[in-house]
This record gives sequence, C-alpha cells and structure tokens, in this order.
Amino acid sequence: MQFKTSLISVVFMTVFFSCSKKLVEPITPHIIPIPLSQTIQNGYFQITNETTLSFEDEFSIAGNFLKNYVESGTSFELKSGEDIVFRKDETISNKEGYKLQVSDNGIIILANTGQGAFLAVQSLRQLLPVELENKSFSGQGIAVQNVKIEDEPKFEYRGMHLDVSRHMFPVEFIKKYIDAIAMLKMNTFHWHLTDDQGWRIEIKKYPKLQEIAAYRNETLIGHYNTQPQEFDGKRYGGYYTQEEIKDIVAYAGARYITVIPEIELPGHSQAAISAYPELGCTGNQVEVATKGGVFEDIYCPKEETFAFLEDVFDEVLELFPSTYIHIGGDEAPKTRWKNCEHCQALIDKEDLIDENGLQSYFITRIEKYINSKGRQIIGWDEILEGGLAPNATVMSWRGFEGAIEAAKLGHNVILTPGSHAYFDHYQSENKDEPLAIGGFLPLEKVYSFNPIPKELTSEQSKYVLGAQGNVWTEYMPNSKQVEYMVFPRILALSEAVWSMSDRKDYKDFVLRVENFHKRMDALDINYANHLYEIEGKLVTNRDQVFYEMGTAIAGKNIHYTLDGSEPTITSKIYKTGIPISKSETIKAAVFKDDKILGETFSQTINWHKAIGHKITLNVQPHHAYMGSGSNGLINGMSGSDYRYGDKEWLGFWGEDVEITIDLGVETEITSISTRFHNGNGQWIYAPKMIEIEFDNDEIIEVFIPETEGLLASVALEKNVKTRFIILRISERGIIPDGKQGAGNAAWTFIDEIVIQ
Repeated sequence: MQFKTSLISVVFMTVFFSCSKKLVEPITPHIIPIPLSQTIQNGYFQITNETTLSFEDEFSIAGNFLKNYVESGTSFELKSGEDIVFRKDETISNKEGYKLQVSDNGIIILANTGQGAFLAVQSLRQLLPVELENKSFSGQGIAVQNVKIEDEPKFEYRGMHLDVSRHMFPVEFIKKYIDAIAMLKMNTFHWHLTDDQGWRIEIKKYPKLQEIAAYRNETLIGHYNTQPQEFDGKRYGGYYTQEEIKDIVAYAGARYITVIPEIELPGHSQAAISAYPELGCTGNQVEVATKGGVFEDIYCPKEETFAFLEDVFDEVLELFPSTYIHIGGDEAPKTRWKNCEHCQALIDKEDLIDENGLQSYFITRIEKYINSKGRQIIGWDEILEGGLAPNATVMSWRGFEGAIEAAKLGHNVILTPGSHAYFDHYQSENKDEPLAIGGFLPLEKVYSFNPIPKELTSEQSKYVLGAQGNVWTEYMPNSKQVEYMVFPRILALSEAVWSMSDRKDYKDFVLRVENFHKRMDALDINYANHLYEIEGKLVTNRDQVFYEMGTAIAGKNIHYTLDGSEPTITSKIYKTGIPISKSETIKAAVFKDDKILGETFSQTINWHKAIGHKITLNVQPHHAYMGSGSNGLINGMSGSDYRYGDKEWLGFWGEDVEITIDLGVETEITSISTRFHNGNGQWIYAPKMIEIEFDNDEIIEVFIPETEGLLASVALEKNVKTRFIILRISERGIIPDGKQGAGNAAWTFIDEIVIQ
C-alpha cells in the first residue's frame, strides 16, 4: 500500500466537563484529497466555548470562514486569543501550500498566503464532526485529533465545469456547487454560459439575447438516439442577470475560486443567431435549439459579427476578473462557410488554406481583442485545427492527443478527456441508473486519471497546468441530478489533481469515500453510492473457466446463487472463482452482518464455443473504451443494449479491426454472430459489412442492414470445420457534414462474438 500516514496511536479519552461526564472521540483523519504528508500523534485538542482564535488581516478570509463554520455549527463563540492561530510562514514556497499542526495546546495554521490558509481550513474541517455541516452538533466540546500535516497541490489548475445552457440551475445551487469545489481544494469554476440551446448571461447592449436567445420552445424527451424523437412542448429558459453574476463571482472569490466564463464561438451559437440572424451566414431566422447536438448555423466572420462579440466580451470582462476567458472553439461545422461568398472571399483575401484556416483566423482575431484587454483565452482542442492562436491555452477533451500536440508546440494545456473527466457518462452498469448521454466512467477510472500524458517529456510536461471535470447537462434537468452525477466522482478527481502519485491508493481512497458519505449526507448532497456494487469477470486458468467477483470495499461478504433466486444471508458465500462450463445466471449481493448493502448483482453467461480460447486483434481498442480487453469479445457476456461504454463493448476510433479467434483444434461450427453499437449522436457507426475467413481460405462478406436504432446485428449461418476464424471489420470513415461529429473519424463499437 502506498498510504504513508504514520499512525502512532489514536486514543479515545474521557473528558470531564463542569456539569457532566462525556466521552469525546477525536475523528481519525480521512481527509480528501489526501495530503502530501500526514502524521497522527497521541492526544487531541479540545474546542469548547472557551477556545480562542487569532489571525492577521492577510488571513481574514480563512480565519472568518473557520470562525463562522464553528460558531454556526455549535453554540460556541470563538473569542480573540491564541488557542487557534494563523501565522505567516514565508518558507512555504507554493502559494497554496500550508502546514496544519494540532497538539494538546492548540491549533496552528501556517501559510504564506491567504489562499494557503484557506485550504488548510478545509483540511481542518474534515477533522471536525460532520454535525457542524448541518448545524446539528449539540456537544459541549469537540476533540480534534493531534496531527501534523504538510501539504501542497500537484497541479496549479484544478477545475470543475458546469453547463447551464442545456439546463439552468438556481443561484443558490451555483453557490452550493462552488462550496463543494472549495471544500475539495479545487480552485476553478468553468461556467458554460452560452450554447445552441440557450444564452444564459445578461448582455445589456443586446436585449434580444435575454428576450429571444435565452428561451427555447421545447426540450427533447429521452435520449437523442431514441427514434422517433419526442419533445415536451414546454417553453424553457432564463438567464443570470449581471447582478446575480457579480454576486456569484464575489461568493467564489471569498473561497479562492476563480470563475472562468465560456462564451462559445464560432460554433454552438445558434441561440445568439436566433436573436440576431445577421450574425449568421444566411441571414435567415433560426430557432434556439431544442435538443443537444451540433448545428450548422454558426457565426459568420463578418465585421458586424466581430463588433457584436467584442461588445459582448466588453461586458463579460467587467463581470469576470479571471485571467482566462473560455471561447469554446469546438464542433463548428463549416457547411455555411463553404457556401458563403463572404467567407470564401475572406479565405482568398487572408491567404488561408481552407475553412479550418478561417476558424483559426476567427479565433486569433478574438484572441487579439481579449489580449488587448489584458486577458488570455482558453479553447477546446479543435482550436488546434488550422493553426493555433498565438497565446491560447488548449483544453483537451477528445482524448489526450490535443494536449500532447499543444504542449509540444509550447502552449499551456488543461486535460478534460471524455475518457476520464466527463461526469455526464454513466458511473455504474446498474440498469436502474438515470438516463445519461452514454459512455461508462466509474469512480476507479476517474481516480486512475493522470493528467500528464506519457508521450510528453519532462520539459513538455511543464505546460500541463492541470485538469478539470466536465458536466454537460442535456440529461440533467435539475440540481439533484447534477449532484448525483458529480458525487462522488469529484472526490476522485480532487485527489487526481491535488495529491502526489505516491500518496494515492484506491483501496484506501474508497474507505475515505465511505466515511465521506456522512459529510455529504449532512450537506444534503444527492450522491451516487456504488461502493457496494459487485464487479465480475471471466478468467481462464489451465483450460478451466472461472467467474470471479469482488467489491471496492473490503471486509464485506458476497453471497450468491446460480439458480436464479435472489441471494440472502443464507446463500453460499463467495470465496474463490466459480467454475463455469455451461450457461449460468449468477446473482449476488454484498452483506454486512445480516444487512444487504447496495443493489443485487446479476450476470448471465451464455456459453459458446469460443469462450476460454485465444483471441488476438491487429489493433488495440482505444484507451478510453478498452472494455474487458480482447477477451471481453468472447467471454459469454453481452454489452448493454443502450450504453456503448460498459466493460463488454470495445471501442475503436477510425481504425480497421481484424480479429482472429483460435479454437485450439479444428471445431465444427454452425453460426457466427455479433453486434455493433450505432449511436450516431455519439459519433458511433455500425460498419456496412464484415468479412469472415476460415481455415480453408474461404472469405464470406456479410452485409449489415441499415438501422436507425442503437444496435446493428449480424449473423452468419455456416456449417464448417475450422480452427481459426478471422473477422475483418472496416471503419466507416469520416463523419459527413450535417451529422454530429462531422469531419471526425467515426467510432466502431463491437460486442460479444458468439460462435455456435
């Protein structure tokens, strides 16, 4: 285990108060994110109504936060004195670094900046009873475990994003979201304020943005890929006034959180064009978008467009003091530009290569304007296309490739890859999970996130500022749903961006998450609890096949059945792998004492002739969608009918795939079948046909019927004796104009290959 906290001893002591005898139990530190250095010592310091507090003006934000936190959560009043002391320590070089020392005699917080002191308070907060969070503490004293902590962050940029264009949330929730970011030592709130589905920021010079662009006529019901699409017929929208924005920015600043606004351009601008059609290339009236996706009506690079955007940014810059301004830059279809006389003339005039060069021209011009105001731009990794604006920072979301390219060019980068940082993806394979956009991002995968790509040298790695979790809200209609999708994955991300690699240990982390549940309960956070879910996999050992199960949390028993009945405390206890030699349905649950924890796990294994045999691929699945690896294609378990990112689907991006199955000996087969995901809204396309080859060199082409559904199946009825079966699957190429992801390579997702 890499967890290095030195546990000298944790003792529980009896404390006598003037009127009664009460057992006070100091809390064993379970701090998230885990500190750089933490040494637990004998004893505790007791906070009572007699405890005093002192801090200099430089530490007033941190000192007052602690004072208000303790006093509002108890009946205590912290008077002026030297029991809890904030002191400046100029030897602490990191502006967010701190030292926290708790002893029998008091609490000392050392920092070189107010920000460092504030972060120290967030650690101290986790040493105090959770009852202070909801003001339910009724004791006469608080025992704080003696401990020495020295801490500083791994990355300077530690962010969380929130999209309010698809769904909008009250000011009170935005503040609650910022509180959570601050508690977990993150320092940036990326506020996505404009998109095709709604304009959410008041711009006084352009009132139609509030009157028209802020509202859509209706909203999609269900998933984008569901056919036919249905809508609710209800007008939806709103915007944040400039006074509300000032209030939120000030609230965040009082917690050392920088708010970065995002004003999307040149794409994702249909809402703005609906209010001012002259900003588009056609001048035609368009509507605010009623569903997610990518739309062809984007800003036209005309002088009046640049005048509009400069006016918008003038007001935005007055509201947001952040050095960075996010300008989007992603998913901008070039269809309108290709057919626009002005755009084509501008390409010739500026000697640009093509429409991608025109996008670079557009972004560079906006960057120059924002630079002239003393600010810097951030854009999604598409801003690399056509040439990167001179001073831009790249936010890499389509994987790690954009970050690698930008860092090698000497540009700062922030990692937000969909594979590890998109909290709109499913976090469990439980069929009862609420509707999400797709994908599969469990807690452990977030925790494994390393923002520094291995392809970068140590010098190039210096351009990696940090990472961010993204929360796109097409399928999050209310704040409770946002919380469910964010928590506890934000806990894992906080440790990925704060804690040093040698301090991280997932088994220890999940125990701290389990403890943190009580704090989230007290804070009324609607978190997802998947710690007690069972994970299973099929393994082959010496030609025998077994099914293995486990949970993230140790110390609990798994009880299971094979007869289809629900597991109970009297069912068989799982100890080692279950032998599998025929089709089985395994049901299992985690128990502690007589109580079931979490949901019942169910897995059907459909036995076929390829299970347990050798399979090889000419290319590896994309690192974001490895599933269960190549063996997952012949393990008897099918992927979800509606989620492409679970552990049974393998994803390939823009690559032809050749799969070879070795049955070991010549075997008589009668059929081969498989299926492909076809979620075009997520850039996923089923192939048009596959080739199947046998030992006798016979090659058969099997065509796959076109379908509007999420799944495309293919089956070959064939009586043949063969040892080897080779399947060749051709990728679909570049996604055409007018489709989501146009211009990008299509994904191919493959499920179980069944050999009968």
